[in-house]
Amino acid sequence: MPKTWKVYLSGEVHSNWRSKITSAAKKAKLPIEFYGPVTDHAASDDCGVKILGREADKFWHDHKGAKVNAIRTRTLIEDADIVVVRFGDKYKQWNAAFDAGYAAALNIPLIVQHPKEYTHALKELDAPALAVCETGAQVVKILKYVVKGKL
Repeated sequence: MPKTWKVYLSGEVHSNWRSKITSAAKKAKLPIEFYGPVTDHAASDDCGVKILGREADKFWHDHKGAKVNAIRTRTLIEDADIVVVRFGDKYKQWNAAFDAGYAAALNIPLIVQHPKEYTHALKELDAPALAVCETGAQVVKILKYVVKGKL
């Protein structure tokens, strides 16, 4: 029975980049299960206070949510065969940078995707990556090659 690969998709949550990668991988019949963070922004931001109780201070509100989300993120990254981290053009993606560093520290193969103009700013995050690319199509081609050994 062929291996089913586990790929964690980390990064910005304001576009449909994940669905493009998962759809292309499915179309290519790649044996991959994809995972990622909770992409419902409101749920992700408010999970801590919705589950554990309100906080008057926004810092503690965010702190609770971050910790609850970290249970999911850390568990799925630790179980991943490959972590893909995408940096988009909106917002500062500190969480994605943390995920990339966490995967690198765990020696989990890392693919980083970002626009060419981010190369200098992300050089320290690109350094531990085994592949750095600019498009989701390139991510899928890398996954196809790694999983099937074919170009």
